[in-house]
Amino acid sequence: MMLPECHLKTCTRILAAALLLAMPFPARAVLGDSAASVLSDQARMKGTLRSVDRGAYVMHEITTTTGAVREFVSPGGAVFGVAWEGQFPPDFQHLLGPYYAQANQAASQQPRPRRAPVVITTPGLVLYQTGHMRSFHGQAYIPQLLPQGVQASDIR
Repeated sequence: MMLPECHLKTCTRILAAALLLAMPFPARAVLGDSAASVLSDQARMKGTLRSVDRGAYVMHEITTTTGAVREFVSPGGAVFGVAWEGQFPPDFQHLLGPYYAQANQAASQQPRPRRAPVVITTPGLVLYQTGHMRSFHGQAYIPQLLPQGVQASDIR
């Protein structure tokens, strides 16, 4: 039995949507997100995880052959800061999550010399990125989410 072409297209779209929804999407520990996804980040980055309880926060460091990413988690379980160092800049869209658009817009509005550090300071996001080929580092944090007693300089 041959299905009409329009019915076949509809069935194909429905099947594609169902498969897309059924696929597991990796959770990501990004700024403002839950700490529950640190292990997913470790698996995605294929790195080793080391966690250190600093009292006012927990620092999760994921180390790979090309660098390290540190995720700072408040006692309430929110990622309030991230720091990185390595041979390549991190995937900012992943790392900053919903704050990526804000950072991108702020960076595009700031004139800066070619090799100068990127410094973004807005009420909802602070980001610093510097480096050169094969040596990049920086940090980003959400000022409103800093736990009591934690200084911005602790995010490194």
